[in-house]
Amino acid sequence: MNTDPASTAPAAAMTAAPGTGLTVLYRGPLASCDYDCPYCPFAKRRDSGEQLRADRAALERFTAWAAAQEGERLSVLFTPWGEGLVRSWYRRAVVELSRLPHVGRVAVQTNLSCRTDWLAGADREKAALWCTYHPGQTPYERFLGRCRELSDLGVRFSVGVVGLEAHLEEARRLRAALPSEVYLWVNAAEGHTYTDEEADLWTALDPLFPYSRHPHASAGLPCRTGESVISVDGDGTVRRCHFVRAELGNLYDGSYRRSLGPRGCPLEVCDCHIGYVHLESLPLYDVFAGGVLERIPARPVRAPAPNGLAGGAPHRRPLPLVTG
Repeated sequence: MNTDPASTAPAAAMTAAPGTGLTVLYRGPLASCDYDCPYCPFAKRRDSGEQLRADRAALERFTAWAAAQEGERLSVLFTPWGEGLVRSWYRRAVVELSRLPHVGRVAVQTNLSCRTDWLAGADREKAALWCTYHPGQTPYERFLGRCRELSDLGVRFSVGVVGLEAHLEEARRLRAALPSEVYLWVNAAEGHTYTDEEADLWTALDPLFPYSRHPHASAGLPCRTGESVISVDGDGTVRRCHFVRAELGNLYDGSYRRSLGPRGCPLEVCDCHIGYVHLESLPLYDVFAGGVLERIPARPVRAPAPNGLAGGAPHRRPLPLVTG
C-alpha cells in the first residue's frame, strides 16, 4: 500500500464518529479487458503501460486512505470499467482491505478469468466476488471450475449473466451445475424490452429478475447514495453514485464530507443494479441484507405470487418476495 502521509492525513483527520458506516464504490481509470463482449464498450481495450501505472497509483492511494479510516466502518465495492483481478494491485487491494478490522466488506465485480488461489490470503468472511459469466468469451467448464474453486475456498460470491436470448441455455446449464446456495442473477440487457413470456423464462432462473427488467422511477425519491454511499474515481472525486455527475468534493482532502446528507435522486429513472439497490423506495437492502455489495440475497428467493408486491405500473408483473 502507498503510505504517503500527504495522501491520507487530511481525510483521516475528518473521519466520522465511531459507529457510523460508509460504503464506497471505487472506479479508477482502468479500462482494459481481456474479453470482447459485443454489448460492452470496453471489449478488448488495451491500456498503455503509462495508463496501467496511473491506475495502480490511484488504487494504492485509495487503499491507503481506506486503511487510515480507523474510526469509521467502511465497505468497499470495486467496479472497474475493465477487468481488475487480472492486475496484481487489485488482488492485493482486496486481500489487504479484507484484513483491516474497520472494513466490513470488500467486493469486486469480475469476469472470473483470473486464478483464485490468491484469495487464500484474504479474510474470507469479508472478501466477496460479484462474478459475471459471458458465454462465448470463456469455456463454460473453465468458468464453472473457477466457481468450484471459490466454493472450496469458502469465498462468498454471486454469479450472473446478461439476459440475452443467446445466453439462455448456457445460463440454465450453469444454474443446474452451481450449488443451490449460490445466487445466479440476471441483468436485463441494455435497451432490450422483454415480453412477459421472455421475462418469465429469466425469472425462472432468477426470481429477482423483475427488479432488473424495467428501469425504476427515481426522480425525487430518497436514496442512500450521497449520504451513506458514495462513488469515488481515481482522482478522488466523490459523487453520490456512478450515474450522477455532480461532484460532492474530494476524498483525500475530506471536502466531500460537508456534502453528505439525505437527498432525493435527481434522475428520472435508475436502471442499473448498483444504483437502484440503494433506493429507499425499494426493499433491496432487506432482500440483500449482509450481501448488498456482492449481490447475494440474505435468504432464498422465490418467484412472485400472482398477488405479490406490484412493480408500480399496471402492465408489470409482481416483484418477487423473500422467503422467511
